[in-house]
Amino acid sequence: MQLPLVVRKTAKRSLQEQIADQIRDLIVDGRLAPGFKLPASRELARDLGLSRNTVVAAFGRLAAEGLVESREPTGTFVAHAVPAEGPMHNACKLRPDGPKTKARLQFRGKSHVVVAPHGGQLQFDFWVGRPDARFFPLRIWRDLLCRMLRNASTSLSNYGDPQGLLALREAIAAHVGSTRAIATSADRIVITNGIQEGLNLLATLLIAPGVKVAVENPCYRGAAQVFESCGASLQPIALDASGLNTARLPRSAALVYVTPSHQYPLGMTLPLTRREQLLAWASKSGCYIAEDDYDNDFFYDGTPLPALKSMDQHGQVVYLGTFSKSLGAGLRIGYMVLPPELCEPARNAKALLNNCQPWLEQAALATFISEGGYAAHLRRLRQLYAARCQHLRAGLAYFFPDWQVDGAGSGMHLVVRLPDDGPNGHMVETMAQAHGIGVYAVKSGNARLWNQQTQDALQHTLLLGYASLNEAQISSALLRLRRALRTGRAPAAVPA
Repeated sequence: MQLPLVVRKTAKRSLQEQIADQIRDLIVDGRLAPGFKLPASRELARDLGLSRNTVVAAFGRLAAEGLVESREPTGTFVAHAVPAEGPMHNACKLRPDGPKTKARLQFRGKSHVVVAPHGGQLQFDFWVGRPDARFFPLRIWRDLLCRMLRNASTSLSNYGDPQGLLALREAIAAHVGSTRAIATSADRIVITNGIQEGLNLLATLLIAPGVKVAVENPCYRGAAQVFESCGASLQPIALDASGLNTARLPRSAALVYVTPSHQYPLGMTLPLTRREQLLAWASKSGCYIAEDDYDNDFFYDGTPLPALKSMDQHGQVVYLGTFSKSLGAGLRIGYMVLPPELCEPARNAKALLNNCQPWLEQAALATFISEGGYAAHLRRLRQLYAARCQHLRAGLAYFFPDWQVDGAGSGMHLVVRLPDDGPNGHMVETMAQAHGIGVYAVKSGNARLWNQQTQDALQHTLLLGYASLNEAQISSALLRLRRALRTGRAPAAVPA
């Protein structure tokens, strides 16, 4: 370990004093933690171009002050009983003669937090969009990682293609061809750090201050905030029972953001006629369409409609997919299927942002898909989540017969409409949380949505994600929720 020391042979203070002073500052400021092993005197002398005796003398000074201690034969260590001020304390001592003004902050973004708001403190959490970690194919994934490492060669030491690992892009092209009817090739795909990075790349390519972007109202907050951070003028488009109301689209826009397979948050599927109308409008207005297919892998009623991208005859649709819902958000792997003219600009933007995704996970996922493991994993999850969805629907019908349930045909969450004459969504969310249950009102900040509706149509709407809870947990949660709503008050203590 090398220490950041600078010695000047022409300085007034002796060399050993300079060394001791700098190491003392590092220790007292907390930048060298108690128990930290200092470099050997011979190594430090060599790095500084000094005699070893000079370094030994400096260490002797620090030992006399009680800042370091020698432990033969292992070396010299920072003492454990050092009254450190800490690095943050030192860093806050700003010099008064600094610049009077600083560059103006240009970033206009707002906070976008996607972690569960209660941090695992609730016994039953219907957090939306979270897969069941218990069903991650851990053994298979571990074996894949080991296989990739055995054949890594220089892949771990070299930079990769900003567009993504070719093998993974080829596997994704085959996957979306068979499951989403999208005819594409590896050269049209860019691997991203989830859909969120795809949205950022798209915003970089298409949005400047004042540019119009049409969005579903309500829609996923993470998308709207990306566009707003680039200065976009958001144009909210109302929804009806079929999803995006294409009759309300503006005359022109640079981009329209949609979730046609399973609208977030309200759960409807955009019908074929609406998709055709949307594509016709985009062709006439010269607008790109961002199709966010965030949980397309889970469809329970018959067969899913083909992706909007599969109907794209004029290169208008940018398809955004992810493995966050089917495998796990921790992998941070998503992808974009792009029109030809956006491929090279997106690759360049990705290179400027972070150059490329990590090689190891890309290689493992490519093999997982191409060898059929991913398809088998999805079949298992579909059966599992379909059963949980049905169980939750049945439980809601039994415990809360006056609640209306929507959005059950696909995805990983249900939409619940509460009676207008009862508690609103925020009240139910607050009371449920007090009883150790997580349900999420559409009008609360925890629902992760952007909403410009002025009426109270969503005040009595809840979101319930079911993928991470088994049937027994769902039943127990609904029973406790019914008791909580009947009592109308929080308990003295919530069972652990």
